[in-house]
Amino acid sequence: MRIVRRFLPLTGAALFALASANADQPFLNTLHTITTLTSTVPGNGDVNPYGVAIVPTTNGALTAGNILVSNFNNSANLQGTGTTIVQITPSGTLSLFAMITAASLPGACPGGVGLTTALVALRSGFVIVGSLPTADGTAATAQTGCLIVLDSSGRAVATISGGGINGPWDMTALDFGNAAVLFVSNVLNGTVAANGSVVAHGSILRIVLSIPMNGAPNAVSMTPIATAFKERTDPDALVIGPTGIGLNAQGTLFVADTLQNRIAAIPNAVFRTSDAGDGITVAQDHGLNQPLGLAIAPNGDILTVNGGNGRIVETNPDGKRVASRMIDVSHSGNGAGTLFGLAVTPGAVYFVDDGNNTLNVLR
Repeated sequence: MRIVRRFLPLTGAALFALASANADQPFLNTLHTITTLTSTVPGNGDVNPYGVAIVPTTNGALTAGNILVSNFNNSANLQGTGTTIVQITPSGTLSLFAMITAASLPGACPGGVGLTTALVALRSGFVIVGSLPTADGTAATAQTGCLIVLDSSGRAVATISGGGINGPWDMTALDFGNAAVLFVSNVLNGTVAANGSVVAHGSILRIVLSIPMNGAPNAVSMTPIATAFKERTDPDALVIGPTGIGLNAQGTLFVADTLQNRIAAIPNAVFRTSDAGDGITVAQDHGLNQPLGLAIAPNGDILTVNGGNGRIVETNPDGKRVASRMIDVSHSGNGAGTLFGLAVTPGAVYFVDDGNNTLNVLR
């Protein structure tokens, strides 16, 4: 399949990077109020909300402008065992979009189901979510997992596994409607075998999807574009490695490199054929504190949420920190470990706080 060299239309973290409004001031300075919308806990008790995605079009059970949230833990709070995605309206009404069991999967997903931050909603009505499953909530039992493709009713219609997918941790997408390009961070390349030691094998995988008129998306190609990010297992976080990713309008992919406390850039991410290693350092330290979730702001700046202190940080593409503020709403240890996924619209940042299992909005 031939990919035309253009970057419209975008979805997920990259969608609003094209807007020029408020380009002369930090995006965060235009937002003033934090509101807790609702608990993210569905009827089965899943906790630890991770992925956040904005629904781009109304299709089936999906309503444009609603927010999808994936849960990583089950009701016993075991990591890598969550099976649900909830749909939340901007006013805070929650409904269950999908409950995924290993038995319901139509294809291979080594280890089963443990939904991660890797979550995108496409214009075609398909939702794709990553699975990094465990048997008992520990890294020792973590397995490769897969990407799970859901239709607009929340039914699993395909899986994407192998080919470099190994612990899919976060994801963003370039959405063309009848095709899409996924960028997926992977954190299990050698980490379990290293038993807590740091290894430099965390990867970013580019997956080109074909989306037929009357069928499920299928992977046309899978290409590793970066393979040297540092990663390790962790008794509290399960695994730490490259997490949030966002694509800007110029085709540069930005990565939240959690272990090295930095933002990395991978230029020409859509078309590159060479391995970028662990990317080019855009910013390191300077307000970053274990950056996890990442998204591109409407003015093209990079938004990251800190796993270490509960703050959101805005960094321009030249690496200058231009704004930072506390957004932790659970006040759990000064915000340490509570923030993960986030999604951006022209006038808001939606983010989860797993200290109290809520979806929140900064407007």
